[in-house]
Amino acid sequence: MIEIRFHGRGGQGAVIASWILSYGFFLEGKHAQAFPTFGAERRGAPVEAFVRVDDSFPNLRCKVVNPYYVIVMGEKLVHTINVAAGIQRGGLILINSAKDPQAFDFLKGDFQIKTMDVNAVAVRNGLGSKTSPFINTPILGALIGFTELIGPESIIEGIRKFILTRTEKNIAAFKEAYLLAKSEGNRSRV
Repeated sequence: MIEIRFHGRGGQGAVIASWILSYGFFLEGKHAQAFPTFGAERRGAPVEAFVRVDDSFPNLRCKVVNPYYVIVMGEKLVHTINVAAGIQRGGLILINSAKDPQAFDFLKGDFQIKTMDVNAVAVRNGLGSKTSPFINTPILGALIGFTELIGPESIIEGIRKFILTRTEKNIAAFKEAYLLAKSEGNRSRV
């Protein structure tokens, strides 16, 4: 079973990203579930979203507490939330940041850290502004590019299903982040 945890803030798209990712796994013949947890439903409030994937139906209905992959949708979250809590040995934390992964050495554990400035990718593709970019599709591009968990075509189909406005811009942002991750695959702290 693969377990993935997203950390974000309301309005960043963590929940939609989890749906798109789960749907992508479904398209590739896997059994997947995606669900969020959050307090106050307001822009800027902390949000967690979870994806669970397996070859057979996942019977668990609880939060993901031991993920292999953790996606952090804003670098400030690493200072307020223990994003590394429960991560499996050898796992990966992907942080939306323009900083090098070594800037996050204070996150201790036996896991990799990879970074990408997905805010910049979103803005370059017309998804929001510098102060409020829409990053759910480029963060998925970074994740898939770094990990090759599933094929990019499956994520693109998920984007078409769940994002009904600016769909082509979201696909372009996904592709750009995916290609950046493929070309910068060594930008990590192990």
